Amino acid sequence: MSKRIVLTGITTTGTPHLGNYAGAIRPAIEASKDADVKPFYFLADYHALIKCQEPLRVRRSSLEIAATWLALGLDTSNAVFYRQSDIPEIPELCWMLSCVTAKGLMNRSHAYKASVAENEAAGGNDPDKGINMGLFSYPVLMAADMLMFKANKVPVGKDQIQHIEMARDIASRFNHIYGEHFAIPEAVIDDNSATILGMDGRKMSKSYNNTIPLFETEKKFKKLINKIKTNSLEPGEPKETEGCTLFGIYQAFSTESEVAEIRQRYAEGIAWGEMKKTLFEKINEEITPARERYVALMEAPEHIEEQLQEGARKARQISVPFMQEIREAVGISRIAI
Repeated sequence: MSKRIVLTGITTTGTPHLGNYAGAIRPAIEASKDADVKPFYFLADYHALIKCQEPLRVRRSSLEIAATWLALGLDTSNAVFYRQSDIPEIPELCWMLSCVTAKGLMNRSHAYKASVAENEAAGGNDPDKGINMGLFSYPVLMAADMLMFKANKVPVGKDQIQHIEMARDIASRFNHIYGEHFAIPEAVIDDNSATILGMDGRKMSKSYNNTIPLFETEKKFKKLINKIKTNSLEPGEPKETEGCTLFGIYQAFSTESEVAEIRQRYAEGIAWGEMKKTLFEKINEEITPARERYVALMEAPEHIEEQLQEGARKARQISVPFMQEIREAVGISRIAI
């Protein structure tokens, strides 16, 4: 039985935080150890360029993300872990896919439509002000990421489903014109995956600047936990777990019995200070061993680079011959002598 191919990309524009870990990294690390799955995980540094023109930030983020995944135990003997920019066949495939992708499809991209809506709301005369071609056409690059390695399953949040649908449309169009070359990817939505709220009560996101970095020093980590916003209910007053940032984070790191116990303590009026202390101790216990490995990796970037180069080697064993197949299919090949 052939292995299921699962693919996940991580955009290199920020520092990994608790939300990333609970929602995406932790389940991906577990999947990397599944003998029935062939996982592809990549640093999406080309995607980072769409909104980030800060070279040092992109470079630093790539280092931090790679160190995080390795520190948390990514099984690189089973998973292919690589940097997107190390696979030149991906942008080449992106161009070929662009040539069969309808502009109207890109016009319907949520990200593009949202940017246009912002411009129109601002009352400007140009609805495309500030929108570059990277933003407009990045669903094609995402399609190339998936189709290059014939991904069967692509884990995504609900807000990313459209990108999988677009990739399916693009792959089907190419296959219709040039023959069956691409597998049609399917979105995998984990309804049980944790959505972690940030320090201000909104979804934890670098866009909101409300994140708690996963491998912050223990002292700073505790300080950030203590800064999480709560309401003004006093100790002894019953508290709601619904919509509570502290409870939501605790739930993502705890067993059902532990959650049930904390839920009872909320009903009994646990003090916010006590809850923050409990939350800090719970998370810190889980991540301390990985934090130590992370620090060691950050001090030995050459080891991280070796892992990425090995991943690129494995990835290109697939992408080079497959790209040659695609070139032949579209009529780009050497003239026979």
